[in-house]
Amino acid sequence: MTLKTFFTSDPARHDGVRPVQIACLRVIYLLMCSLMAFTAWSSILQHQGDWEPYRAMAVCVWAAYGTLSLLGLLHPLRMLPVVLFMIFYKTLWLAVVAYPLWQAGRLAGSSAEELTYIFLAAPAFALVVPWGYVLRRFVLVSWRRTAASAARRTMTALHAD
Repeated sequence: MTLKTFFTSDPARHDGVRPVQIACLRVIYLLMCSLMAFTAWSSILQHQGDWEPYRAMAVCVWAAYGTLSLLGLLHPLRMLPVVLFMIFYKTLWLAVVAYPLWQAGRLAGSSAEELTYIFLAAPAFALVVPWGYVLRRFVLVSWRRTAASAARRTMTALHAD
């Protein structure tokens, strides 16, 4: 693979997604798996006593999507919803939790400060998401199926009359 082909879309391979985007997605999956899954599963396996329910839910979600990211190493485009989930919830958290604290001058030293620094990478990850692919594969395909199904129902109803 040459440097030029690494940055050029090849429709026959990976549905036109650039190899550099595939490589970046694999790095994101590797980070999710090595950091998030390892930390979450360690917390689950070493925990003793009763869980605080919301903390347990968060740790279980992190363990699940961190573990699913293993599949993303093999199938980076098929597992893209896992990356989209991660980007969405972390960016949402930054907007509704961290930003108001920062704006009020209360983020530094708060319990949200550490997560803020960890979550700040999520919006940057959005830069490597192949948004054209997301639109084609997850949005338009669903819309086309709905439209085609409605057309079939209409044609069936017209022929029944």
